[in-house]
Amino acid sequence: MKEKSNLGRRTGLGITAEGDMLAALGIRYGTEEANEFSTEVHKQLAVTAYRSSVQMAKERGAFPIYNAENEKNNPFIRRIKDADPSLYEEMCTYGRRNIALLTIAPTGSVSLCTQTTSGIEPVFMIAYTRRRKVNPNDKSTKVAFVDQNGDAFEEYQVLHPKFKVWAKTKGYDPEELKYLSAKELEKLIEQSPYHKATAHDVDWVMKVKLQGAVQQWVDHSISVTVNIPENVSESIVSKIYQTAWESKCKGMTIYREGSRDGVLVKQGNTTNSNQNEKFGETNAPKRPKTIEAEVIRFKNKEEDWVAVVGIMDGRPYEIFTGKANSFSALPSWVKKGWVTRVKASSKEPARYDFSFTDQDGYNVIIQGLSRMFLKEYWNYAKLISGILRHGMPLPNVVNLIDKLRLDDDNIMTWKNGVARALKRYIKEGTKIKQACPECKQETLIYKDGCVTCMNCGHSKCG
Repeated sequence: MKEKSNLGRRTGLGITAEGDMLAALGIRYGTEEANEFSTEVHKQLAVTAYRSSVQMAKERGAFPIYNAENEKNNPFIRRIKDADPSLYEEMCTYGRRNIALLTIAPTGSVSLCTQTTSGIEPVFMIAYTRRRKVNPNDKSTKVAFVDQNGDAFEEYQVLHPKFKVWAKTKGYDPEELKYLSAKELEKLIEQSPYHKATAHDVDWVMKVKLQGAVQQWVDHSISVTVNIPENVSESIVSKIYQTAWESKCKGMTIYREGSRDGVLVKQGNTTNSNQNEKFGETNAPKRPKTIEAEVIRFKNKEEDWVAVVGIMDGRPYEIFTGKANSFSALPSWVKKGWVTRVKASSKEPARYDFSFTDQDGYNVIIQGLSRMFLKEYWNYAKLISGILRHGMPLPNVVNLIDKLRLDDDNIMTWKNGVARALKRYIKEGTKIKQACPECKQETLIYKDGCVTCMNCGHSKCG
């Protein structure tokens, strides 16, 4: 690997803070003027970098596999030749030190250190919430968010540093900006060169055209992400990719807002997005005659109990529970089967039959689940089934069952078993809107079938 690397001596000279450069010059990102200016900047950078590499070749020798004849028709080399013919002649005579020199690398972390925009990107946002991954077991951290993978993050508010520099030139105290209301801040942004030039409101097609123009003067690749809103149309996405291809971009990434839990979050998006939804009735999906079912066994005090959970579209649709000795026809090895709703006549109530395939491959039917279970437990199970059918989120169903306060100890133990049975269907990493009983932080998630705090590590199973 070292030998092959030395044959070409690739380097990756690049830039960052292009968005801030344009803003400082009073040029709005995503315009024809901005694209033309940026292209000229990268042209000068490329020519100067190649001139430096040729000079080093004079002093130390060219990279070992240099051959002017092999690359005379290379489009990039031809652009260097057109931009500076004398440089090209020198390069043919002496070669150059490096086979390729330029890269616009991912500079997200670097831009945090430089407090600037990243690479050739526009500013992400003037004001936003940033997430930093943390160790939830570290007592000095305060977990504010847990993603779908169970990773913990802390959050802090950010105001773009170079916007604060601009505001200072207009007589504002940068430290006072954080006390402005959202409306006051928006009004100030409208007066700045960053107005209509952030990642979310820039002209995306013009942004891709900028990448294509800059790519003409970068011999390696360019790291770029086009940020688009969640409700963007397919035609716009198609137009962005089409433009990238037409502009001869080497690569390009589109990030649609909401497609994953981001590290950077628009202010106002950190709270529940459903808070504006209207209250209304829901209709349960029509039950097929037969649905798949899973058999779960649990303890109610010292007694063995069985839960038959009907599954539709991968989530619990209904549940039947009772003592295992009342369900003696069901072998202990049975884990899956089917529940069939049977309506003999309009005058008789429907019954539910459970069927499974035995070890010899024969279908076995156990008729009338309801007659095998105590009426009281059956009625409670019917109530829970009704909630499941109408689509209440499973964490809410479990929370509702947990909060039931019943007089009979047997029923209290039974409902705990039902809650445990349903918990296994909750997706790993699902966040619970409750405070941890130990650290009082709202950082509880479902993990390995238990409720676990990502802040202090407290865990409760069952």
